[in-house]
Amino acid sequence: MVDLKSLKELTKNLKVLYVEDDVYIGQTMVQYLEKFFSVVVYAANGLEGLQKYQLQKFDIVITDLSMPKMNGLDMLEQIKELNEFQAVLITTAHSESDYMFGAIKAGIDGYILKPFDFTQLNHELFKISQKLQKFGENEKYKLHLQEMVEKKTSELRHLVDFQNDNYEKTLFSMVEMIEQRDTYTAGHSKRVAEYSQKIAKEMGFSDEDCIMIHQAGILHDVGKIATPDAVLLNPNSLNDIEYKLIQEHVEVSYRLLDNIPMFKALAEIVHSHHERFDGEGYPLGLKGNDIIPLARIMIVADAFDAMTTNRIYKVRKSVKEALAELVKLSYKQFHPEVVEAALTALKDIEIDENITQLPKSKLEEERFAYFYKDTLSEAYNQNYLDVVLMKNSYDLEYKNIEVFLLKDFSKYNKNNGWKEGDKLLKNIASMLCEKLPQNLVFRVFGDDFVVVSKEKIELLDIQKSLDILMENTKISYRVKSIDLDKVSINKITQIENV
Repeated sequence: MVDLKSLKELTKNLKVLYVEDDVYIGQTMVQYLEKFFSVVVYAANGLEGLQKYQLQKFDIVITDLSMPKMNGLDMLEQIKELNEFQAVLITTAHSESDYMFGAIKAGIDGYILKPFDFTQLNHELFKISQKLQKFGENEKYKLHLQEMVEKKTSELRHLVDFQNDNYEKTLFSMVEMIEQRDTYTAGHSKRVAEYSQKIAKEMGFSDEDCIMIHQAGILHDVGKIATPDAVLLNPNSLNDIEYKLIQEHVEVSYRLLDNIPMFKALAEIVHSHHERFDGEGYPLGLKGNDIIPLARIMIVADAFDAMTTNRIYKVRKSVKEALAELVKLSYKQFHPEVVEAALTALKDIEIDENITQLPKSKLEEERFAYFYKDTLSEAYNQNYLDVVLMKNSYDLEYKNIEVFLLKDFSKYNKNNGWKEGDKLLKNIASMLCEKLPQNLVFRVFGDDFVVVSKEKIELLDIQKSLDILMENTKISYRVKSIDLDKVSINKITQIENV
């Protein structure tokens, strides 16, 4: 459920164009939108909406689809010609499925079903406003990126000037600058360097080339020094903007190395380590033999290490499985000659089973969990529960799960308002965290709670406190206990089926 205070904070400086041919719906919606947005401009049809759009800029366009004079799809098509990145929400009835399909093809950011469900409306407004905020922050960051690159380049040149007599030490120092920030992929660059060198030797490259690709492997991700912590350290899947931002590390790496004479030979290799044999890679979309030979090797080595490393939502592959995956993607992602050499060069590699993207220390756990706090209750959110369950499937640190399922909470919300409902959820979360400080408390599925513990919890005191909190609310609850020594669970959906 969206916190209206947070929604107002996100939307207070945004401008909205709202297009709707039904006057009554239009007036009602405008009055509601004006509670949040600084400017709300209303248009009664698509033609009028387009004309008003041409007169000023809007952060968000909210439009009906079926309208006289010009329908919503035709209006959006012309708006997208003016601004292909325009954020758009559509309002639609179930009967407008053909229009809906067309709108999805045109590229929309969300939709709101008629008659309006204000819970859904608030959710869509929050989602699109948060996306605009992040986009704005990223654009602002990118404006200063060149200055940051120049500053880091200057620092790097200075470092190289002072350490020119100790090449290997210089290389490892730069890598450590990255891995001190991104502890979850520590060791990745060194492994890529090792794997690249082994494949190069198998392919008959000269000793000079083998040394060069090892050095390039060490430095291939040095450009991540200019990637914001909020993106680099984010354990969630990245959105389109964040993904494009992290892709820029390749260009940054290239510019950093190309500006330093002793690293120029490595720059071209590093520049191409995310290209693909089929031309679908980045940053240049090079294809097949257009990718320089040593870069083709690093592409395979980089992917092999990713496959054999435990990630948050993916268990690592064995060496045999990873090599089979390389073969499967030969002629697509990887150059076939490199894959053939890798099958021999990497078949006896011993993978350290402790290599993982998951946090190992308490400090790492706290930084990791920063991305997984539930903003309403201050408990952890269900995304983090998936991470904990995945990690627990490896080491079984936690032995027990208690699920607190609330019944009739939606009726309580309806009768008493969201504010009271939110207050009750906060109180429940606070009570659980206070009484179970050594355990992990999660808010899941909106109004339920999960406690993950290392030992069986004594529930009597907890239930007494819950009974007090729910007195006179007409909300009931039940507790479901799961013994993890008896049941294997590595994701939240499995809890529902126990």
